Amino acid sequence: MRASYRAIIDAMAADAFVLDPSITFLNHGSFGACPRAVLEAQARLRARLESDPVRFFTRELEGLLDGVRVALGAFVGADPDDLALMPNATHAVSTVARSLRLEPGDELVVTDHAYNACRNALAEVAARSGARVVVAHVPFPIRAPAEVTGAVLAVCGARTRLVLVDHVTSPTGLVFPVAEIVAALAARGVDTLVDGAHAPGMLPLELRALGAAYYTGNCHKWLCAPKGAAFLHVRRDRQEPMMPLAIGHGWNSPRRDRSRFRLLFDWIGTADPTALLCVPVAIDVLAGLVPGGWPEVRAKNRALALAGRRLLCDALGVAAPCPDEMIGTLATVPIADGVGPQPEVGPDPLQETLFREHAIEVPIVWFPTWPRRGVRISAQLYNRIEQYDQLARVIVAGYAPSA
Repeated sequence: MRASYRAIIDAMAADAFVLDPSITFLNHGSFGACPRAVLEAQARLRARLESDPVRFFTRELEGLLDGVRVALGAFVGADPDDLALMPNATHAVSTVARSLRLEPGDELVVTDHAYNACRNALAEVAARSGARVVVAHVPFPIRAPAEVTGAVLAVCGARTRLVLVDHVTSPTGLVFPVAEIVAALAARGVDTLVDGAHAPGMLPLELRALGAAYYTGNCHKWLCAPKGAAFLHVRRDRQEPMMPLAIGHGWNSPRRDRSRFRLLFDWIGTADPTALLCVPVAIDVLAGLVPGGWPEVRAKNRALALAGRRLLCDALGVAAPCPDEMIGTLATVPIADGVGPQPEVGPDPLQETLFREHAIEVPIVWFPTWPRRGVRISAQLYNRIEQYDQLARVIVAGYAPSA
């Protein structure tokens, strides 16, 4: 494709979003960004809901949600009836954790790259039941995916009931080898809950083939649906004990045309469902932003993330902290340690400085703990390589790289 035509395509894709053009937005990974066309579709759905809420909720919503699960199931490689629609992946992890029947001495395994809120969900149910949380240390920098699998298996024992493992880690942006981990744990009779918060839209998914007992993903991040759209995939043989965090009408429903799993999770109470109903729209809108559809979206974003990471590493004089194969569209690069005591509230001071003085929105993550830090970049269709160059120049001008 000629460079001029490619530039036109890139400009059209960037214009599809409603982000403030005065901000260099390199933080798609935190909350995503929703295209204008998807937001307009959501507004139309809200108007439809409010024109007759009784009709919408009692006569139309069930069929609309069925359609969402069909479209989402095709996108992530899952049977629609095995999907429970959720507001976010954190909610889904708590749903699985609260549904476990644990005994004193049981063990729940997480890695030290786990998202804090999800790790807290396991800690809370462990504290109530007398179980305990075991943490697997995964190095960062890291040399190969096999180090992740080895670290997880090394801490699993006879009392391990569940392993929570990220598909794409939040603090470090690593793509974990979940297929290998799920298979190795299954051979030991251990269930896996995959926190795929970042995976839908970043990585191609085939949940049937993966075979994890539980898999959750957000749709508001790389799939670019409105906030409040996620899913929990539960393998058919693990659905019977599953309970939503709030019990609704499905608990004693006499219906026989749907599974109990469907009845429990499809209608819990009144809420705005329009974010979930826009998931099929988001799938179609993102696919239409580039000629090659979703394969090109993923490839283009990954190439930009790798290029941005190389630029940062070269500018800071640090080695890439993981092989390219462990990068999707997020990448964390080590920077200088923080100075002084850990801030009690709010983001890292450097993150605030970058935003306040340079209008750069990018997270500074503390990993594994303060004062060790990294800058985590994201790559989405609206980003350009010049933005990572700007970030690198600003950091180099005022801050030394990590030793």
